Amino acid sequence: MDQASEIQVFEQTSQQYSLRAELRALLALAIPVVLSEIGWMTMTIVDLIMVGKLGPDAIGAVGLGNAVYYAPSLFGIGLLLGLDTLVSQSWGAGDYDGCHRSLAQGIYIALAVTPLLMLVVFGAEIVFTGHGVDPVVGSLTRAYTGVLNWSTLPLLLYGGFRRYLQGVGRVGPVTFALITANLVNVAGNWIFIYGKFGMPALGVRGSAISTCVARLYMAAVLIFAAWAHERKRGHALFAHWPGPDWKSIRSLLRLGLPAASQVVLEVAAFGAATVLSAHLTPIALATHEIVLSCAAYTYMVPLGVSAAAAVAVGHAVGAGNRAKARRAGWLAIGLGAGFMACTAVLFLAVPQPILKIWTHDRQVLTLGTHILAIVAGFQIFDGIQTVSTGALRGLGETRFPMLMNLTGYWILGLPLGALLCFRLRWGLSGLWSGLTFALITIALLLCARWRTDARSAAAA
Repeated sequence: MDQASEIQVFEQTSQQYSLRAELRALLALAIPVVLSEIGWMTMTIVDLIMVGKLGPDAIGAVGLGNAVYYAPSLFGIGLLLGLDTLVSQSWGAGDYDGCHRSLAQGIYIALAVTPLLMLVVFGAEIVFTGHGVDPVVGSLTRAYTGVLNWSTLPLLLYGGFRRYLQGVGRVGPVTFALITANLVNVAGNWIFIYGKFGMPALGVRGSAISTCVARLYMAAVLIFAAWAHERKRGHALFAHWPGPDWKSIRSLLRLGLPAASQVVLEVAAFGAATVLSAHLTPIALATHEIVLSCAAYTYMVPLGVSAAAAVAVGHAVGAGNRAKARRAGWLAIGLGAGFMACTAVLFLAVPQPILKIWTHDRQVLTLGTHILAIVAGFQIFDGIQTVSTGALRGLGETRFPMLMNLTGYWILGLPLGALLCFRLRWGLSGLWSGLTFALITIALLLCARWRTDARSAAAA
C-alpha cells in the first residue's frame, strides 16, 4: 500500500471513529431527555387510564380539558425554548455566567406571562365546552380544567430550569424529576379520584389536583438541581441572581416567540381536532383521545431527540465547529425517524393490545384499530419534522418552523380534515387523514430547510 492510500484509509478510519464518538455523545444526551419526555407523557396517560374506570364521559372530559389547557400553557413553555439556543451556545463557548444570566431572564418571562395564560385558559374552557359539546362532558371538563389551571406557574418554572439544565449538559436531574413525579401522580390519582385515606372521591377534579401536586414537585426538584450545580462551581444561584436585563429578555423573546408560536400551532391543531371530534359522538371522542395518547406517547421519543439535537448543535456552534453541528443534526434526524419507523410497524401489527391498555369497549376498539393504521402512516414524518425543528433551533432558527406549522396544519391539514370529516362524512378517519397530510408536508419542508441551513453553516 502506497503512502497516499495509507493516508486515505487513516482519514476514513478517523472519520468513522469521529462519527461513532459523536453518536455516543448524542445518545448520552438524548436518552435521559427521551426518558424525561416519556415520563412527562406518562403522567397524562396515567390520568386517562385512572379516570377510565369512570366511563367514556370522564375520558373525553380529561382529554378535552387537556386540549383546552395545553395550548396556552405550552405557549408559555415555548417562550423559554430560546434558552436551548442561548444556554447551549454560551456553554459551548465556555461562558458559564452567560448560562446563568439567560436562565434568570427566562424566569422573569415565566413570572410575567403566568397570570395572562391563566386568564386565557379560563376563557377557553368556557368557549370550548359550550354549544355542541355533550353537557356531561362539558361539565366535567370545566371542573377538571378549573383546578388544572393553578399548576401553570410551577409548570413554567419547571420548563425554565429544565432548559437551563439541559443546555449545560445536566440532564440526569430532569429524568429523575419526571420519573419520580409519575409516582407522585399515581399516588395522588389513587387518593383524590377514588377517595382514599379519608379523602372524598373527587373524580376528574381529583386527577387535576394530583397533577398540580406533581408539577410543584417537579419544579422544586429542578430548582434544587440548578442550585446544586451553581454551588458546585462556586457560584451560589440565588446569592448572585441577576436582575432583569431587557436586552437579554428581548434576545430570548426573539427566539422564544416564534418557537412558542410553533408549539402552540402544533398542539392547538390537535386540540382543534379534539374539539371537532367532540361534535361527533362520545365513542368517537373517547377513541380520538386514546389514539391521540398513543401518537403523543411515541412522539415523546423524537421530541427528546429534538431537544438533544438543539443542545448538541448549539454546543458545536458555540465552540465554532459548524461541521460538527451539521453532523449532529443529521444523526439526530436519523435517530428520530428510525424509532418512529418501529412504532409504525407496532401500530399496524398489534393495535388491539395497545388500545386495551385504556379500554375494552368494543366500539372504541373497532374504530381505534382503523385510526391507529392512519397514525402509522405519518410516524416517520412526525419524527423527521420534530427533530429537524430542534436542530434548526440549535442554529438559532425558530421562525421557519413556525411558518411551516401554520401552513401545514392550519391552512392545509385541518381544513382538509374538517372537509373529509363533516362534508364527506368520513367521520374521525377524515380528521386524522387531514392531520397526516399536514405532518408529511411539514416534515418535507423542514428537512429541506435543515439541509440548506446546515450546509451554509458548515461552509461558514
